[in-house]
Amino acid sequence: MIRVVIADDQALVRTGFRMILDETGDIAVAGEAADGLAVLEVTGRVRPDVVLMDVRMPGIDGIEATRRLRAAAGPDGPPHVIILTTFDLDEYVYAGLRAGAAGFLLKDTLATDLVAAVRSVAQGNNVAAPTVTRRLIRHFVGTAPRPPGTAALAALTALTARERDVLALIAQGMSNQEIADRLVVTEGTVKTHVSRILGKLGLRDRIHAVIYAHQNGIA
Repeated sequence: MIRVVIADDQALVRTGFRMILDETGDIAVAGEAADGLAVLEVTGRVRPDVVLMDVRMPGIDGIEATRRLRAAAGPDGPPHVIILTTFDLDEYVYAGLRAGAAGFLLKDTLATDLVAAVRSVAQGNNVAAPTVTRRLIRHFVGTAPRPPGTAALAALTALTARERDVLALIAQGMSNQEIADRLVVTEGTVKTHVSRILGKLGLRDRIHAVIYAHQNGIA
């Protein structure tokens, strides 16, 4: 069962998301919060797998709450955070990704897309569509890749040939299952490669792997 906390200052939004998620059978809403400080308390108490995090909330905003969740992670690691926003790719989304969010959704997203995003993020994927990923890359690193520096080159050398292939496909915005289909391996094998890539390169998550790959000419 995927456990979710919904953080939004509008009760109607929280109720709508709860109704959608509770009907799935494999996703349960473990808690709700109406402000940034409350989501830290609720998350610490119920230990969810995923947090749906509104950006604009009283107290501390969703960006700062995401940052604090990452910093205070327990032995099982922090929950995966999906930033909720009204505006496509506004500055809050970029800040949220920098803070460690796994991706973002628009508040008017379809119910099926919301459910799919929660399931995907719980499995370690991000929820940025390929077109969104390209725009994020342009925002973070510009359109032209640069040659890897000495430290990056040494880290990349530590990757196996297959790990470099997987990193390149991550940079294209592919999910684990899509990578598995492309390389004709199991999804579990891809997850192992992704974990090793993040560990060897010292990266926090897939979004940062995308940025790293494009910064260093791997795409």
